[in-house]
Amino acid sequence: MVPNSTASKGRSLYLSEMANQRPTPDRSVLEKTHQQTKEPELFSVILLNDDYTTMEFVVQVLESVFNKGPAEAFRIMMQVHTQGQGLCGVYPWDIAETKVATVHALANDCGFPLRANIEKA
Repeated sequence: MVPNSTASKGRSLYLSEMANQRPTPDRSVLEKTHQQTKEPELFSVILLNDDYTTMEFVVQVLESVFNKGPAEAFRIMMQVHTQGQGLCGVYPWDIAETKVATVHALANDCGFPLRANIEKA
């Protein structure tokens, strides 16, 4: 196959024109940008004390909803009992909201007025 001489002449003419071009102010350099992931805001789930919810129920909620071990659940329950509130965990908004709703639903099902709040961490 014989190379097409007109195609190669056109290509070499184009390349020589590009070599002679100087950068102009209207031409800009494109840079690759890196996307940065933003960590979600965190919120504290606070369990509140009341005079009617049993300590056993609070420990059960801490173990089942917040995945706390028996010793840690007991410690948090005692903090709620003695100080009026206790930190159950720190979560992104969606998870914190779900955990509070679960606590309220379990307490209502068992006839307890147990409440939990969400605060910005």
